[in-house]
Amino acid sequence: MNDDNVTQEKIMQIATKQEALYSKALDDILKNKNRFIDKSRIYDSEIFALEKIIKLNKRLGNKYATIRDEVLVKSYKLLNAQNKMIKNILIALNNMSFEEFQLYMSDMFVKNQEDNAKITSVDYEAVLQIDEPSRTLNQAKENIKDYYALLELNGDTIKYLSLFEKKMYRLNKYSNYNLINPVIFINNTAIAQQINSVIRPYGFDVVKIIFILLVYVIIYLIRKYLYKELEAYIFDIKSLKKYSKDILNSARKPIELMIILINIEVTIYIYNDFAGVGTFDKFFTISYVILLTYIIYKIVNVISSIKIHEIDTVDKKVKSEVINVGIKIVNFIIMIIGLLVVLHFAGANLTTVLSGLGIGGFAVALAAKDSLANFFGTLSILISDVFSQGDWIVIDGEEGTVVEIGLRVTTLRTFDNAIIAIPNSILANKGVKNWNKRSLGRRIKMNIGVKYDSKPSDIKNAVKEIYKMLEKHPKIATQNTEYDYSHSKRSKLVSKDDELGVKRTLLVYLDEFSSSSINILVYCFSKSVNWSEWLDTKEDILYKIMEILEKNSLEFAFPSVSIYKENEPSQIS
Repeated sequence: MNDDNVTQEKIMQIATKQEALYSKALDDILKNKNRFIDKSRIYDSEIFALEKIIKLNKRLGNKYATIRDEVLVKSYKLLNAQNKMIKNILIALNNMSFEEFQLYMSDMFVKNQEDNAKITSVDYEAVLQIDEPSRTLNQAKENIKDYYALLELNGDTIKYLSLFEKKMYRLNKYSNYNLINPVIFINNTAIAQQINSVIRPYGFDVVKIIFILLVYVIIYLIRKYLYKELEAYIFDIKSLKKYSKDILNSARKPIELMIILINIEVTIYIYNDFAGVGTFDKFFTISYVILLTYIIYKIVNVISSIKIHEIDTVDKKVKSEVINVGIKIVNFIIMIIGLLVVLHFAGANLTTVLSGLGIGGFAVALAAKDSLANFFGTLSILISDVFSQGDWIVIDGEEGTVVEIGLRVTTLRTFDNAIIAIPNSILANKGVKNWNKRSLGRRIKMNIGVKYDSKPSDIKNAVKEIYKMLEKHPKIATQNTEYDYSHSKRSKLVSKDDELGVKRTLLVYLDEFSSSSINILVYCFSKSVNWSEWLDTKEDILYKIMEILEKNSLEFAFPSVSIYKENEPSQIS
C-alpha cells in the first residue's frame, strides 16, 4: 500500500484482502481462545537478553549494533503490549455485557497507545537515510522497518478489533456454546458467502437466519407443550387442583403474548450479534413485568370468583363480601407491587420514590380524606355485619337490594331497577334498616272496621274465631313455633329472638271506637320472611277473616256521614 506506484484500484483490492485476513485471524483466535489466553507469547526473556547485549555494545562503542538491538527490544515490547491488550479483551468477552465490553475495549485501546507512546519516543528515520557499507547498519535498518511496520500493524489491529467488535462478541457466544467450528464452516462455504454478500449489508448472515428459524421451532414446541406441563404441575398441587382449568384459561392469552414477546426479543438478540436488544431491553423487561402482574391478577380473581360462588351455594361462615373486599385489596397490592417493579426496571430510584411518598403522605392523606373515610367505612360495615350483599335495606330515604360492598361505595339496585351508589362513610354513620335480618316472622298488621250497629256478642265471637284461625294457621308463627338457635354466636345476656330476628307475637283484640267503625286489631307474623310467600299468607288470612265476619253477621264499615235536618217551618197558604 505504501508503494508510490500502486493504483487506487490496487489499494482497494489490498484493503479488501487485508480485512479478510484480519477476519480470518480473528476466527482462528476465537476458535482457540483459551489456548491463546493461556499460551500467548511473552517476549520478556528476549528483551532481558538483548538489554544485556545493548549495555555491552555501548561500552564497546558499537553504535549501529546498539541501535539494531534497541529497535528489536522496542519491537518485542510492542508485541507484548499488543498481546496483553488482545488477551485482556478476550477475557472480558465472558464477563461483560456488550455495552460494558465496548467501554472496556476502548479503555484497552487507550492503555495500549499510552504504552506504545513510552516505547516510540525515539525517531529512527535519520538512521534509514545513512548510506554506509555496513552489515550491522543494514541489519539495524531492517529492524527499524519491521519496527515501523509493527506500529502500523498495531494501529490496524486496533482498527479491525473496533470494526469487528460485534462479530467478536457473537463468535465468543458461539464458542461458549461449542458451536464456533460449525458456524465458521457454514459461513465459509461458497453458497453461504454468496448469500452473505447480499444480506450482510442488512445485518443478516446465513448462520443468523438458521439460528432464528431454529429458535422459532423451539419456541413453537415450547408453546405447544407448555400448557400440558403447566396443567400437570397445577394438578399436582392439591390446593389448586380444582381451579386448574379456570386458571389455565385465564392465563392462556397473556402467556401466549409473553411467548410472542420472547420470540421477538430472541430474534432481535440474534440479529444484534448476541449483544442484547439495545434500547428495546427496558421495553421487553417492563412488558414481561406487566404481563406477569396481569397473570397473577387474573389467577387471584379466578380463584376468588370460584370461592365466592362456593360461599353462595354452600352454607359457610365466611361472608362473600368479605372475600370480595379482600380480593380488591389484594388486587390493589398486586398493582402497587407491579408498578414499583416497573419503575425499578424503568430506571427509577425506588428509595427516592418511597421517600417521596412518605413526604407527600400527609398531603395525600388530606387530599384523599374522603376516600380514606370511605375505606374505613367499608371496614366498619364488614366488621359490624349490619347488612350483606343481596340484603334489602333502607338508608337515608333510599331503598333497594345491596349489589356490592366496594372499597369506596356500596351499590343498591332499587325496586324500579335503577342503581344507586352510596359512599360507605355515609352508610357507616347513618341508620340502616335491613329487612333481610329476619329469620322467622314477617309482620302482618291490620285494623278491621265493622259497623256500629253490630251486636257486641257477634264481635266477641268474631275476635275469638279470628285468633283461633291464626293460631292454627300453618303459615303463621305462634309461641309453639320452634326455631333452631344453634347458629347463635352471642352471649346468653342478649335475647336470641332479637339477635336472630325471630318474632312469634299473635294478638287479636277489639281495639277502638273510631269515627266510622268499631275496629278489631289483628297483629301477627308469617313464618316466612319471603315477600311473595308473605303476600300469599296474608291473602289467605284476609279471605278467612271475611268468612268469619260473614258467619257472625258482621259487615265491614266504611267512612260515612249522617245528616239530620231540623223540622222545616210550616208553609203559609
